Amino acid sequence: MKAIQLTGIGQPLQLRELPVPQPGPDDVLIKIKAAGICRSDAHYRAGTPAIASLPVTLGHEMAGLAEKTGRNVKHIVPGDRVCVHYLATCGSCHFCAIGREQFCATGQMMGKHRDGGYAEWALVPARSVFVLPDEIPFEAAAIMMCSSATSLHALNKARLQPGESVAIFGFGGLGFSALQLAQARGAGDVYAVEVNPAKLKAAADFGAIPIDARQGDPVRQIQQMTHGRGADVALEFTGVPETMDAAVRCLAIFGRAALVGLTSKSFEVAPYQNVINKEAEVIGVSDHLASELPLLLELAREGKLRFPAQAIRTIPLEAAAINETLDALERGVGQIRTVIQM
Repeated sequence: MKAIQLTGIGQPLQLRELPVPQPGPDDVLIKIKAAGICRSDAHYRAGTPAIASLPVTLGHEMAGLAEKTGRNVKHIVPGDRVCVHYLATCGSCHFCAIGREQFCATGQMMGKHRDGGYAEWALVPARSVFVLPDEIPFEAAAIMMCSSATSLHALNKARLQPGESVAIFGFGGLGFSALQLAQARGAGDVYAVEVNPAKLKAAADFGAIPIDARQGDPVRQIQQMTHGRGADVALEFTGVPETMDAAVRCLAIFGRAALVGLTSKSFEVAPYQNVINKEAEVIGVSDHLASELPLLLELAREGKLRFPAQAIRTIPLEAAAINETLDALERGVGQIRTVIQM
C-alpha cells in the first residue's frame, strides 16, 4: 500500500510502499477515505516534540470504511463507516478505568508513536473506532477526530455555561469548531482573535465577533467591547506565549482560560492582577476523551457542527502536496483545514 512517512526529522515526508497490515483479535483494519492534516503534524516533522522511532506514517485524524475486524470485535463490522479516536490505550490502567485515557502509561498516539492515516489502510485498536453516521462526510469526520474533539474537551474543562462570553485565540480548525460548539452550548458573545483576514471573515460569517490583533492589543479590544468586564472563558489554540498571556489577561472575574496550543516556550503571569484578584483559573487541556465523541458526532449529525466547502481544502495522497500543506501550516497560512482525500 501507499504510505507517506516521516523518515527523518526536519526532512520532507516520503512516499513508501508498505504491506497492508492485518488485524489482530482486537483490531480493525480501516480503508482510509479521509485523513486530516493537523498543525501537530508539522511540529512532528520539525522534531517538536521528538519522535523516538522512525520511519512512521503521520496522520492522527482518520475516517474511512472498516475493511476487516478481529475475532473479538463486536461493535464494528466490515463495511461500516467509521472514525477514529487517535489514542491507542491499554483500557485497564487507572487512567483508562476512570475515563481519562489520555494519561494511559502505555498509550500511543496514532500518527506519532504508531502508523497513522497518511496511507491507504490503517490498523487501529477496536476500542478507538466509532461508527460514523451517514450524515457526516468522511472529510468532516477526520477533522472532528482531533480539532473538534479537542475543542469540545476544552469547553468541558472550562465549564462553559449558557450566556457566558468566550474569547477564542486562533481561528484555525480548533477555533472553527470551538465557535460552533460554544454556540451549541448557548454561549453569549464569542470573540475570535486572529491576524489572518480570511479567517477573521470566516469567524464573522459563523457568528463570531472578529478581533483583528493587527489593529492593537486584543485584550484591550475585548475589554472595550465588554465594557471593561472581560471574557468569561478564553480558549488559546495557537501555542504562542503572547496569545497565552492575552488569554489570561482578557478574563473577567471568575474567568477560566483553557490552554490548548502546543509550545515548548513559557510565558509570565501577573498572579495578583490577572489570577488572584479575579479568582480566575488557568486550565491545561490535553487531547480529548473517547467518551466525548458520541456527543460530538450527534452534534454534527444534527447540523450544529458544520464544515462548509470553503472551510476544507482536499488534496491527494501525494508527498509533495502534503509537504506543501505542512510548510503552509508552519508559516501560519492556508485554509482553515486541509484533508487528504482517497
